[in-house]
Amino acid sequence: MSGFAWSAFALNLAWAAAAALTVMLVTFARAVRGGPHRIVDVAWGIAFTAVAVVTFAASAGEGDPTRRLLVTALTAVWGLRLAAHIARRGRGHGEDPRYEAMLARAPGSRNAYALRKVYLLQGALVWLVSLPVQAAQYVPGPPSAPFWAGTALWAVGVAFEAVGDAQLARFKADPANRGRIMDRGLWAWTRHPNYFGDFCVWWGLFLLTCDSMAAAAVSVVSPVVMTLLLTRGSGMRLLERHMAGRPGYADYQSRTSGFFPRPPRPSSPRDRKGVGPR
Repeated sequence: MSGFAWSAFALNLAWAAAAALTVMLVTFARAVRGGPHRIVDVAWGIAFTAVAVVTFAASAGEGDPTRRLLVTALTAVWGLRLAAHIARRGRGHGEDPRYEAMLARAPGSRNAYALRKVYLLQGALVWLVSLPVQAAQYVPGPPSAPFWAGTALWAVGVAFEAVGDAQLARFKADPANRGRIMDRGLWAWTRHPNYFGDFCVWWGLFLLTCDSMAAAAVSVVSPVVMTLLLTRGSGMRLLERHMAGRPGYADYQSRTSGFFPRPPRPSSPRDRKGVGPR
């Protein structure tokens, strides 16, 4: 489909950058006033929602109204659910060990270092990863098969994230599970149901652009970058390194897929104690 509004989309890139930057700077100001820098993780989902809403306003009269509304709604549902989950999970806790270790290496002011290495970097990633959310809203014409396929993939992803997070929260809330590896429910099929869910969400959102070759071409970098972040960057690789060597985790690794879900393999008899925190 032709007719992609390149000039309007180019202006939207600036509006989206401003939206992401505003969310990150407001969050940084809140952290400087006494909150831990871990609240930037809450801002991640909020920033994507802000980009979607700003794009919805800016794309009026350019893209298909139904597509614009659905893209904004899907992004907001994903982003706000994630933000609420992370906020609940971190309530009452101090600084995230990842950020504490990073800030301990700060050559000068910890806050200035956090601004550069955490907030501005995450703001830039939000802008880059959100390209499908922006581009899809400038696609003319009503949604067709790729759009609905993307919506279905998005739904699978959100389900994996929400169900996996709920299962892990219930597991940790039970004192009887203290010191044990979570290997039930979705966690028996993949060691990272939330990361697999994110993968589905962003490839799904990319499919929303595929009624336009131009929009798809400018957006494909987004799911590729998100996939690399989840599998090679700050996602599963860091978590696997953190968990390595804990009692029971090697057996869990041997029988459970690292990313794409599949039925678990049977564990070896000598490793079935399955103890160790997750």
